[in-house]
Amino acid sequence: MAVNIDINDYEYPLPEGRIARYPLPNRDDSSLLVNLGGDFAKEQFRNIAGYLPQEGLMIFNETKVIPARLFFKRDTGALIEIFCLEPYEPSDYQICFACDRSCRFKCMVGNLKRFKGAVKLVTDHCFGDDRQKLESYDLTATLVERIDNTCIVEFTWQGGDSFSKVMEMCGNMPIPPYLNRDTEDLDYTRYQTTYARWEGSVAAPTAGLHFTDRVMDSIRARGIDIDYVTLHVGAGTFLPVKGDNVAEHHMHSEPFVVSKAFLEKLLVYIGSGRVISVGTTSTRTLESLYYLGVHCIEKGAPGVVEQWEPYREEGYAVTTKESISALIKYLSDNNLDKITARTRLIIVPGFVYRIVDYLVTNFHQPKSTLLLLIAAFIGDGWRDMYRFALDNGFRFLSYGDSSLLKRR
Repeated sequence: MAVNIDINDYEYPLPEGRIARYPLPNRDDSSLLVNLGGDFAKEQFRNIAGYLPQEGLMIFNETKVIPARLFFKRDTGALIEIFCLEPYEPSDYQICFACDRSCRFKCMVGNLKRFKGAVKLVTDHCFGDDRQKLESYDLTATLVERIDNTCIVEFTWQGGDSFSKVMEMCGNMPIPPYLNRDTEDLDYTRYQTTYARWEGSVAAPTAGLHFTDRVMDSIRARGIDIDYVTLHVGAGTFLPVKGDNVAEHHMHSEPFVVSKAFLEKLLVYIGSGRVISVGTTSTRTLESLYYLGVHCIEKGAPGVVEQWEPYREEGYAVTTKESISALIKYLSDNNLDKITARTRLIIVPGFVYRIVDYLVTNFHQPKSTLLLLIAAFIGDGWRDMYRFALDNGFRFLSYGDSSLLKRR
């Protein structure tokens, strides 16, 4: 059941000058807005541990951003920009990135009308500094077919390196368009979390960009257990809602992976009030787990978590612990050590949070699904919080400052 919400109610004035176009020199120098239910406070991010619940569970998304933007040129001179969204053949992320001669990706293509035949890589647009190596790849891209607003593109190359290595040498980091600048050298390290592990995202899980070894050590010293999930962030995650009614917005599915060992640990913390999610992507992953467990109970196996699934009229009688236990049992019965699934989950006011108690997150665009997620988490107080942030010099969006929120 789609939820009718006027997105114009989630507008706020964001001056261009308040958008952080570059990161601060040190990750944990960023500011932290603390919103735990009382007065708002402005703090330095490096001191976040002192505001977290002792002996909690803090969950990070360890996806890794790929240099997804590649530039090619036809013999006519026409420039073709190809934005790699996700593996198509082979569809498994790790297998695809390990391919050493060819693979196919689902992509968005700039100047699509000119994309005919095989096109060659433009090395002038590459950030790899080994020109001889770049040329030896002889990287070509061929349009295979069009699917809705995307294309299937086949990449072929020479030399035996993995596609992961080829992208590292040839691709550009996909920094957000609202930064209004080209990718620079610093983006290859700073538009990536320090703990990034599994390649696949085309946008960073930006809440994690503030964390350093120093901050992680202070969190562990508070008795907080740190663990990880993986959701590969798609290009649609940060898009504003275009129509007036949120019910008409289409969420793209994103793949995520959660281990059985993590689920067993999570089960212990559910209901404790001490589950801390780092970022909206971790939050969507965690909250999707409940519905996967419900699938196991109602259908015998997990499936895709659909966009409006949480909002069905009859509601859900299954408790969160029953749901996660069912998901663990499904994995055990099928000798699986992890669950790989997809989610289209949209979190809007009216959503029932079942797992996440605290949320670390940046400041989001007006009229975005991420701002709706925040409003669902803390209620109408989001307006006062964002007004406080604007009045107190906080920096906004991907390279901006952070906040720590407690669920209402």
